[in-house]
Amino acid sequence: MPDLLTIKFAEWKDRGQAVKNWSVRAARLMIGVPDYNTYVVHRQANHPGVPIMSYEEFFVERQEARYAVSKGRFRGCC
Repeated sequence: MPDLLTIKFAEWKDRGQAVKNWSVRAARLMIGVPDYNTYVVHRQANHPGVPIMSYEEFFVERQEARYAVSKGRFRGCC
């Protein structure tokens, strides 16, 4: 029979990891860094067969969109 303490530790470890992942994702969104994994899942589900940007391409594209670099001007974040 498995040890009750081991089961509880594993359960709390999983919960802790979930909280950590959620916190990191929320912090990144607050400072304007979108979640690449969410992008990949969306592209695979809704746009099959269309190439998926690499993380570096995704990051540059999101930064350019945020700061309007592609429009020939820099507007900043505010």
